[in-house]
Amino acid sequence: MKKRHFLTFVCSLAIMTACSQNKKQNSHTNSHEEQGEKHHAKSANEYMHQTAVEDLIERFESPERDAYQQPEKVLDYLGGVSGKKIVDIGAGSGYFSIKLASKGAEVIAADVSDEFQNALKTRIEENNLKNIELRKIPFDSPNLANEEVDMVLIVNTYHHIENRSAYFSKVKKGTKETGELVLIDFFKTEVPVGPPTDHKVSIDQVIAELKKAGYTNFEVNVDLLPYQYIIKAN
Repeated sequence: MKKRHFLTFVCSLAIMTACSQNKKQNSHTNSHEEQGEKHHAKSANEYMHQTAVEDLIERFESPERDAYQQPEKVLDYLGGVSGKKIVDIGAGSGYFSIKLASKGAEVIAADVSDEFQNALKTRIEENNLKNIELRKIPFDSPNLANEEVDMVLIVNTYHHIENRSAYFSKVKKGTKETGELVLIDFFKTEVPVGPPTDHKVSIDQVIAELKKAGYTNFEVNVDLLPYQYIIKAN
């Protein structure tokens, strides 16, 4: 796939709006569920090109997202993050990066999009934030040094990544031995928010792919959030 298809990993909320506005399309998405990981990533990123970055930022930071994402519950679930080095892969507008930094974490806000990185740079400067590092990453690598971070957070982004087992083997190498990956994404079913069903990845598939990447320990939470699961892995 050409790099231009990867404007950003974090377009789940854009897809959420496209999904709500195009219910007829959703009615036939299940027929495509077995067409493979590459089809999912391409389709998801094609949706991204239909929406301006400014509009996406507004949606990412909206009260509507707060209502289902419930960030304070997520932060409580993550536990004490102060002093930890955390990479937020698919940081986008900085929805979680800013919140993690406010809790005392040393944050790497990583994204493939120059436009999102520039917008977040402005936000960081305006709020005089010192503990967020911007990092432009390629679509096929988290661009982490060996054992660089204590935690990797990836929210509403997993289904945009191709060759996921290879990608997350790099993520694992970039995480300290005592660190963990925390993955949050939408249940693979029809819910009021999130991408079309055929873009979602089931819990079982995520775990199978992460096992191939070298992860051996998993904690799955399906009760904290109304439309999303959380997987901790190391």
